[in-house]
Amino acid sequence: MRYLVLEDGSVYAGEGFGAEVDTDGEVVFTTGMTGYQEAITDQSYANQILVFTNPLIGNYGVTLADFESIKPEVKGVICHQVARRPDNWRMQTSLPDFLKQIGVPGIQGIDTRALVKKLRIHGTLKGRITDHVEATDEIAQELQAKDVTKGIIDVVSTKTAYPVPGSKRNVVVIDFGIKHSILRELAKRDCNCFVLPYTATAQEVLNMHPDGVLLSNGPGDPLEMMDAAAMVREIEQVVPVFGICMGHQVFALANGAKTYKMKFGHRGFNHPVREIATGNIGFTSQNHGYAVDGDSIPDDLMVTHVEVNDGTVEGLRHKHYPAFSVQFHPDATPGPHDEESLFDDFMDMIDQRKEAKQNA
Repeated sequence: MRYLVLEDGSVYAGEGFGAEVDTDGEVVFTTGMTGYQEAITDQSYANQILVFTNPLIGNYGVTLADFESIKPEVKGVICHQVARRPDNWRMQTSLPDFLKQIGVPGIQGIDTRALVKKLRIHGTLKGRITDHVEATDEIAQELQAKDVTKGIIDVVSTKTAYPVPGSKRNVVVIDFGIKHSILRELAKRDCNCFVLPYTATAQEVLNMHPDGVLLSNGPGDPLEMMDAAAMVREIEQVVPVFGICMGHQVFALANGAKTYKMKFGHRGFNHPVREIATGNIGFTSQNHGYAVDGDSIPDDLMVTHVEVNDGTVEGLRHKHYPAFSVQFHPDATPGPHDEESLFDDFMDMIDQRKEAKQNA
């Protein structure tokens, strides 16, 4: 038997798979019906124990081509059932074997409906995956005292700059825990990218002579990124900026808006988002536990997208600079491809800026 112990003292029992280790993390759930591999390797889940609401995962195995990071920092995986006989022509290993390789424990057989209901009612809780529950009260007290996500971007962001070569627009990417699919979308558009750590200063960014700057997704509290926000405040006056997920929140903070921790966040690949200008609704991939406070939006920003279910801010655009951001993942791996064109909008913004400078 393997157990999940929550900070409120509740215990869920199931069958272990993956690595045989104890682990602590923030327990969150995702509503995606596919894409378990992309979710597990997404660094936005760093230091979190990921609960899948879909009752069966692992049925098509795991393949290196679909990784969103090389060294995932997710702390655990919980599901109702793992496929016993995965089968897909692309698969290179099974999900349990993959988790064992990367040192991540899993539990199956838990009543995930009851667990998710608890998280929705009480909000996100910290938890521990363990084989020992003799001292449940002690474990709960330890979890209550822990901050499991503080400083996590420092773990997942690159320590040194690196290139992703192309031959067209020069794009600097600020890495808050970037998904590889964002780099794939830029590569499709033949961008010449330079990926910099989240600690990059405005001068270091501008020294790369970028045509545009992309602020990536990432885990943790955006309020820990105030130095990055100060950097964005400088560069948005000089080059086009596009923020995604954590990048969206940093862009908001850079321009005077506020952020807050959500009760249980948005995680999944079926979140409807309305574009205010057109009224069009796109289904989106999302993974965030913080959001931009809609009541704090300053005059320099306009809200471009909202979440249909709860009305949270999903997109912003600067009224004076060529800069915009979205809370969802337009790279859409996994998930629907309804909003991929935002990368093309970023390219158009870059081209218009370059043309205006040439004609000045």
